[in-house]
Amino acid sequence: MYKTVTPKDIVNYLDKYIIGQDKAKKTIAIALRNRYRRMNINKSLRNDIAPKNILMIGPTGVGKTEISRRLLKLLNFPFIKVEATKFTEVGYIGKEVDSIIKDLLENTIKNLKFKHIKKNKIKIKKIVEDKILKILINNKNSINNDIEDIEINNLKNKLSNKELEDIEIEINLLSSSVGVEVISTEVDDINNQIQSILKNISKNKDKIFKVKVKEARKILMEEEFNKNLNLDNIKKESINLIEQNGIVFIDEIDKICRKKNDIYNGIDVSREGVQRDLLSLIDGCTINTKHGIIKTDNILFIASGSFYNVDVSDLLPELQGRLPIKVKLDSLSLLDFEKILTKTKNSIINQYKLLIKTEKIDINFTDCSIKKIAEFSYKMNELHDNLGARRLYSILEELLEDILFNAPNISNKKIIIDENYVNLKLSKNFNNIDLYKYII
Repeated sequence: MYKTVTPKDIVNYLDKYIIGQDKAKKTIAIALRNRYRRMNINKSLRNDIAPKNILMIGPTGVGKTEISRRLLKLLNFPFIKVEATKFTEVGYIGKEVDSIIKDLLENTIKNLKFKHIKKNKIKIKKIVEDKILKILINNKNSINNDIEDIEINNLKNKLSNKELEDIEIEINLLSSSVGVEVISTEVDDINNQIQSILKNISKNKDKIFKVKVKEARKILMEEEFNKNLNLDNIKKESINLIEQNGIVFIDEIDKICRKKNDIYNGIDVSREGVQRDLLSLIDGCTINTKHGIIKTDNILFIASGSFYNVDVSDLLPELQGRLPIKVKLDSLSLLDFEKILTKTKNSIINQYKLLIKTEKIDINFTDCSIKKIAEFSYKMNELHDNLGARRLYSILEELLEDILFNAPNISNKKIIIDENYVNLKLSKNFNNIDLYKYII
């Protein structure tokens, strides 16, 4: 993946979905490419090259979260996005920051399992078909009399064509291991030992099930997949991938800090505690999970926040130092709004076109109408809270409300949205400062 994706490729991909913010895109692209560069350095020197963590700063709706969403779809390595507000300090009720790495590991193991299953699906499917065929031949009492004497080839063809799906057969399966889930992170080691003991107790016990062929396919496929999965190797590979190439995106980091001169309260104490816990995670520590120990030293952390009510300087100084690369994202201009409506892949305009198309109605927007929509959105952000591109959702919903409601009964199957229509639907609310329609 790294070998083929260059910084320019990453920026070009992000350009399809996010307007502007060139500096942020470039910074992210360089940081990701540096992951590949680091892996090509001599192993003895590699550990001295730590990732340069990033802090993205900018108002809501300008692309910070969208960058993380798109990277998640583009990149083929361990990646997790979390919100800082979901976590609490150790000792408080709630999720601890250690769970970020644990969740990342679970996701990585799941993805590797899926890749393995996809890779071996055809081979496993043939093994299962052969098993069922053998059962049908050897256990003639389990099939109807009219197919008992069918030749093996014909039987095989019928099985492949799924003509024998409702016939009942008996299958032998190893009983599934007994499981005990313990939520508390403090007793992970005890939980692992209990799981191991119970697994050994239930090992190699056969059970006979009488099921239809179509059900047997699913059961045997799952059993064969589990047999072919080397879970230990998958866990080791997952841990190595995370330690060397893992990326953690922490959104809303500004919501866990307070202004320096504000009076302390209980919530502020907890929030500052989350910062301290994140500091340890970002600086590099070991996290004990039920699958093994993970070192976070070389994980790339990307944090973001609007910093609307607080300043970056209100974060703990140590945490600021662990996020050395700071990128400021710009507020959206009027031209940016126009481009968001027309130039982005799967733009909001195209989304509404597709929705209304399901009612067999073609709806089109003139260039002037799009400029007017952008103008209303831009001005509303200036008059009220700046919601960035998210303002477009409320504006377009108001604009198309009558069409969306009456679409099943509209006889005119071709609708043109022009500047006059936009003015008619939006000007009265705008002139009356009827803001409740636009408050999200």
